[in-house]
Amino acid sequence: MVWWEWLAILMAGVAAGGINALVGSGTLVTFSTLVALGVSPFTANVTNTVGLVSGSVASSVGYRRELSTQRPRMRRFVPASILGGLTGAALLLVLPESAFDTIVPVLVGLGVVLVALQPMIARRLAVPHDTHALGGPVAWIAVYLVGIYGGYFGAAQGVLLIAILGALVDAHLQRVNALKNVLAAVVNAIAAVVFILLAPVDWGIAVVLIAGSTVGGYLGAHYGRRLPDTVLRGFIVVVGLIALVVLLR
Repeated sequence: MVWWEWLAILMAGVAAGGINALVGSGTLVTFSTLVALGVSPFTANVTNTVGLVSGSVASSVGYRRELSTQRPRMRRFVPASILGGLTGAALLLVLPESAFDTIVPVLVGLGVVLVALQPMIARRLAVPHDTHALGGPVAWIAVYLVGIYGGYFGAAQGVLLIAILGALVDAHLQRVNALKNVLAAVVNAIAAVVFILLAPVDWGIAVVLIAGSTVGGYLGAHYGRRLPDTVLRGFIVVVGLIALVVLLR
């Protein structure tokens, strides 16, 4: 790769870290960037997962105030995310790469739809009898299923978590977002460990993404709340559509 391609990867990592801290779906930015630069979808996915873990951790640190009173919720949901991440990563490795090439455009398309319709999805997912200060059984199962999705691909994992937790957990949205960052970090970290051991990670790209996503995640948690949701949502949708075009060529 030439210098501008490495710079593009670094900037994509910064953008993804910031977007993940705020809403989720930063994976759409980095994944589409890597694919556009000629990296195979499978390698882009596993490298992306490894490269964005530090950004998720940094965003969780940035939201530490909102997390300070949520230890019971974390104890409830982290096991679901661990199991989901392991399941999703195993599916990625067990299924043939051709299956991934077929499924990924569908997942990216789903991610774009979820980002665009997230407010409506959150309202439709509301289940009053399951709303609970810590989160009821429906929420636990939903977090596990999102963990599978995140371990396999991850685009819009954060959006799904916000929609589910926002509807099923009795908490302020900023606290829900902080919890989302922790659970996404757990899923990504578990999947990353599996991929480091068993999958073809491109370490040059991964290191650049780690640097970029760490900066982006921390800055996103601190300053990105000022960005209007509609602007951020529109940006992610545009990036996702670009990714679809690249994948379907």
